[in-house]
Amino acid sequence: MNEKELISRLKLGEEPAFKVLVENYQDRVYYSVLNILHNAHEAEDTAQETFIQVYESIHGFKEESSLATWIYRIAVRKALEKIRKQKNRQRLHSIVPWWMPSEEKNMDAAYLNPGISKENKEKATIIFKAISELPSNQRIAFTLIRVQGMKHEEVSEIMQLSIKAIESLLSRAKENLKNRLQYHYNS
Repeated sequence: MNEKELISRLKLGEEPAFKVLVENYQDRVYYSVLNILHNAHEAEDTAQETFIQVYESIHGFKEESSLATWIYRIAVRKALEKIRKQKNRQRLHSIVPWWMPSEEKNMDAAYLNPGISKENKEKATIIFKAISELPSNQRIAFTLIRVQGMKHEEVSEIMQLSIKAIESLLSRAKENLKNRLQYHYNS
């Protein structure tokens, strides 16, 4: 089934078409948000929320971009929402610690990513931690291009920024990572 046919069938509300959509994109969406959130549980929730949003919003899909780009845009936005909520909870916890329990950030992305060999888990954990400390736009641009292997043009569409802006974010992310990781590689 080609993309046009899939979109048409999705807009008709056909359940088998939605099943095909999920089967085709679930791993890519999951690993994209996992690489942004660095938490398997949060990534699973975000991937599910993404597909619910796709199902509920497919009638509004104008086909100005590819279906994959539209799905990634939703996934990235959902991941950013999770990050904002976490930051708000952390801020609130710092103001009234007795009211909200502390939440530990689980850094398990390196262990769950199938592309990382056992010998490289420790290095990957250090790198993923450094990536997680980048400003959100830098983290997303870096993750989608360097970790997920997307093209600059694709990320430009997903993030709805110019290619020059994406290149700038990527350049700043690399510089920030270089500064953060300098200690680990010079010791």
